[in-house]
Amino acid sequence: MFTGIIEEMGRLEQINNSGNSYSLKIACKKILSDIQLGDSIAVNGICLTVTNFNETSFTADVMPVTIQKSNLKNLRLNDLVNLERALRANSRFGGHIVSGHIDSTGNIINIQKIHNAVLFSISAPEETLKYLIPEGSICIDGISLTIAKLSDTSFEISLIPHTFTETILSKKSIGDSVNLEVDQIGKYLYNFINKKNKSNITKEFLTQNGFY
Repeated sequence: MFTGIIEEMGRLEQINNSGNSYSLKIACKKILSDIQLGDSIAVNGICLTVTNFNETSFTADVMPVTIQKSNLKNLRLNDLVNLERALRANSRFGGHIVSGHIDSTGNIINIQKIHNAVLFSISAPEETLKYLIPEGSICIDGISLTIAKLSDTSFEISLIPHTFTETILSKKSIGDSVNLEVDQIGKYLYNFINKKNKSNITKEFLTQNGFY
């Protein structure tokens, strides 16, 4: 589990593409301080497992389904990526519950600077938008953020200067793809309510039985 609080930006040092799967080598500093084989690292919000590491970098494999659902397939050598180690039981919980399992990708449709804030408008699929609420949480490329505005086709988030400069969103442009993970609690509630309220009673059934 993660919190969406980015620890550092790493640099993509090597990509091994074997067709439908990737192996990524990422150069970094901070998260290497206590890294172990098998550790979970969120890379742009995607939970990956450390398969190798040294004093300056770590390596992780990426499965075909992850490549298909995320924007990792767009990465190029020397691109920066957001990194976060898995949450410890005694850690501060500064963001929200993040699993590292991407729901979909979105596209940046507008970037606007207003005073000290940077606003991002992001289009997203209906299957993702249905879980969002104003002032609710969403994870964008691994960053825990709050939804400022919501429409039928997109949502807006507002970044403080620290979040903007310390994450890869500062490198993004209009048209770029971002990884999206919606709030876990919201998904559970949505599915529970919809399953609980399912019924075979239809408008036609009621009409046939004397209800108008």
